[in-house]
Amino acid sequence: MSAQNFVTALAVGGVGTGAGWLAAPLAAAYHRPLTPRGRAAAAGLTGAVLAALALRLGPGAQLVAFAYLGTVGVLLAVIDAAVKRLPDRLTLPSYPVGIALLAIAAPFTANGPARLVHALVGMAVLWLFYFVQHFLLPHAMGGGDVKLAGVLGLYLGWLGEAAWVTGVVAGFLYGGVYSVTWMLLGRAGRKDELPYGPFMLAGALTGVLVGGWFVR
Repeated sequence: MSAQNFVTALAVGGVGTGAGWLAAPLAAAYHRPLTPRGRAAAAGLTGAVLAALALRLGPGAQLVAFAYLGTVGVLLAVIDAAVKRLPDRLTLPSYPVGIALLAIAAPFTANGPARLVHALVGMAVLWLFYFVQHFLLPHAMGGGDVKLAGVLGLYLGWLGEAAWVTGVVAGFLYGGVYSVTWMLLGRAGRKDELPYGPFMLAGALTGVLVGGWFVR
């Protein structure tokens, strides 16, 4: 970790905390307003996520694109955990915004044009993968999950195959462990609907941060 990345992480983490604080009230449109403690927790989580992204990516145009995903991702996770819903108003705009931000970053990033192609392929493949699951098992995989999958595939694809594979596998692993644990504790049955978005997002973050360490 370079000193430059560390300083960038501190700055971006601070900005992310502020952005999370300002964005948190948007959850009230889908759930009751967050308490001051809940709003502070969402803000702190946003700051931590953006700081981690800055440590991994360093300063640069691509960090702006990933900071957008981190901010929206925390908000989506909060909403999905509360009401088991991933609002179209947050997921669908993330497609054009994400593509635009990565396209802007491409000229300023090593192998940027190739990365952008990989991002678009990753988006299409992961969307299709989740769509097939939703078509075959609609009770296990919601439509909101399918829409989120394409966004995550876009960003993971930008970072390459290692990040993409790690992010997808980690998301399924986190969700599976959570589901099995809740069933063993008697708090959920096989047919109960559980929020999967937070685990998809956590898996994607894992892929971004450590994907290259596990898949070569």
